[in-house]
Amino acid sequence: MAVLIWSFSPACKLKRRGAWLGAIFNLASLNPRLKNSPHTPIIKAAGMSLINECSTKGRYRMPTRIYLVRHGATQLTEEDRFAGSSDVNLSAEGHRQVASLAERLKNEKLDAIYASPLARTLETACILASLHGLEPIPEPCLREIDYGRWEGLSRTEVKRDFQAEYAIWQEDPFTIAPQGGESGLNVLNRVLPVVRRIVETHRHQSVLVVSHKGTNRLLISSLLGFDVRAYRDRLDQSPAALNILDFMSEVRPRLRLFNDISHYEGIPARVLSRRLSEWWDPPAQNE
Repeated sequence: MAVLIWSFSPACKLKRRGAWLGAIFNLASLNPRLKNSPHTPIIKAAGMSLINECSTKGRYRMPTRIYLVRHGATQLTEEDRFAGSSDVNLSAEGHRQVASLAERLKNEKLDAIYASPLARTLETACILASLHGLEPIPEPCLREIDYGRWEGLSRTEVKRDFQAEYAIWQEDPFTIAPQGGESGLNVLNRVLPVVRRIVETHRHQSVLVVSHKGTNRLLISSLLGFDVRAYRDRLDQSPAALNILDFMSEVRPRLRLFNDISHYEGIPARVLSRRLSEWWDPPAQNE
């Protein structure tokens, strides 16, 4: 009997081992024929080994927690300009937003902080890291979508100067890219492997990741199995927004919190009223 248990249990998945533990102790303690058997100590030892493995490696361990944050506001955010690869610093409002988030997270245990290498994300990460004694790790694949020749232009300017290109992109921003820029698919191809590597490297730990509006929306859409083609229409990411994802494995996340900005000292009305996309809130006829 003991040989059967030892040969079978290593092949069992961990979630089945609780049932085997019950069987082991029933055999060892309740079955009269095994009560005084010389095999009983071996059976009990096997059971204790499985208990220890369950408690240290099993489902009772905490998941890997990712605090996914968008950087604070910039001047280009205020002006509704395309700022993907453009390197800009936080505005005064952005500093206030991130400081509020830092206060909110100061008592959370963070094991590492990763950030896009652009100035606005590194600045956000440094403010958040200052209360945790951590140094942000720049990760190039977390950077924002490159909007190509649209970079730095306002939405109105792009619609005026690149009308046909903008109309096609609006229909499918996941597979269509502005000239000289990236599609959503390009971004997802670089960011997904990095997030999976972070989860693998920091198993059962808590990690802060600072990225961008488009990148965060694409990542969350893909991880949760949403239609990624509609990421701009159906998901938002406000400046300094907090999202929390718990990973039981690299490909099994659960969204615990989304686009939360309750840490703001005061939420500007425009954050709640500004449209996500023209599909969600069509512009006025005279716009």
